[in-house]
Amino acid sequence: MNFLQSLAQQFTGKPIDWDELEEALIGADLGVTMTMRIIKTLQEREAWALLGIGDVIKAVRAEIVRILPSRPTPIHRANGKPTVSLIAGVNGTGKTTSTAKLAHYLQKHRHTVLLAAGDTFRAAAIEQLDVWAKRLGVEMIRGQYGADPAALCYDAYQSALKNKIEFLLCDTAGRQHTKTNLMAELQKVKRTLGKLDPDAPHETLLVVDATTGGNALSQAREFHSALTLTGLIVTKLDGSGKGGIIVPIQDELGIPTRFVGTGEQLDDFAPFDRDMYIANLV
Repeated sequence: MNFLQSLAQQFTGKPIDWDELEEALIGADLGVTMTMRIIKTLQEREAWALLGIGDVIKAVRAEIVRILPSRPTPIHRANGKPTVSLIAGVNGTGKTTSTAKLAHYLQKHRHTVLLAAGDTFRAAAIEQLDVWAKRLGVEMIRGQYGADPAALCYDAYQSALKNKIEFLLCDTAGRQHTKTNLMAELQKVKRTLGKLDPDAPHETLLVVDATTGGNALSQAREFHSALTLTGLIVTKLDGSGKGGIIVPIQDELGIPTRFVGTGEQLDDFAPFDRDMYIANLV
């Protein structure tokens, strides 16, 4: 059950209690700022005392339409060079799997892909990405555990350039957004790629888990401050009763959701579509 269905179930057949509504909207991960805007909009109506849940849902939908881009944001392409995507996130969000799914998506659109196993710290991380690479039939640049991920991504770019690969996807180690030294390591990877191409990485994508709620907003703030994100990959959107967190991230930080993961299979991955998202809310 998604968050608007939960809302409808909670308030159908009874008067709107503003405190309960505020709690429900914040609980749906819409964020304090957006929640207060919605409530203010409803309370400014002359007949607010006669409002029903249908009016609330219309107001929520209208606010989402206002905030989210009307069309999916296309991947920024490099001109005559490898297009580099740096993929980051905290532990457990499905980052490495999302990297593989993005590679598969690009393959389906007839692009060549190279993977860089930049997670040189997590146990079996290199092997995990290698399994995906073999399944997809793509090359992967790997190093030893404990190797410098910036140097590995540097080598991967050189390989992609030499072999005329269109897309280089750099997986990175999962890290807590509050760890300053680990964030600095990501910044080093970004600077190193920038030495090879001033525009690289062309995409810096943060993988967030839809079920983590407001914590995803905190993650987005910190990673955006460190890296200047160009988009989100949102995982487990199918398993979340909420899914609202993408709206306040876009509202506060201007970071669009670029792709969504909705399952365990390679094809359970697609560009984010606002109209489809809204249509599935209730």
